[in-house]
Amino acid sequence: MPSDYFAILAQHSAWANRRLYQACESLSTADYLRERASTFGSLHGTLNHILVVERIWIARIEGRTPPPLEENQILYPDLIGLRVACLAEDERLRHLIGGLSETTLDQSLNYRNRRGDRYETPLRFVLAHLFDHQTRCRGEAVALLSQARIQPPCLELLVFVREAGAAPAS
Repeated sequence: MPSDYFAILAQHSAWANRRLYQACESLSTADYLRERASTFGSLHGTLNHILVVERIWIARIEGRTPPPLEENQILYPDLIGLRVACLAEDERLRHLIGGLSETTLDQSLNYRNRRGDRYETPLRFVLAHLFDHQTRCRGEAVALLSQARIQPPCLELLVFVREAGAAPAS
């Protein structure tokens, strides 16, 4: 997996987040915050979770101690604040990935999980995990939008690649 692959995944993630937040803006505040049958209780809880996990992993990748955040922590009380923070974090991730070399991707990231257990994982698998997590949780947010009777946006990678012209030449 060359680093260009992760650059495309970072661009896709930012694109998908923009589309998802735009769809959420069509909801009333009450519908957006409404408790629903889901892992994190609401659209707002799910979107906050995605940001929490992204901040933890970016800190680890940058060699910093991750912020002491809980997976279900609400970082921002409203959609506007959360969206602004998400867009900033998307840019930060794109910049971080843009600075990674193939050699760096093959190096192991040494980190501790929230329980204090030590792990050593090649960075490319850490990034794959991060993007997989985002995609899975955005899928849950799409299901929550459907429960709110909103037509969810298409967030598929291949749609992004076609729209953005991000596919490598073959």
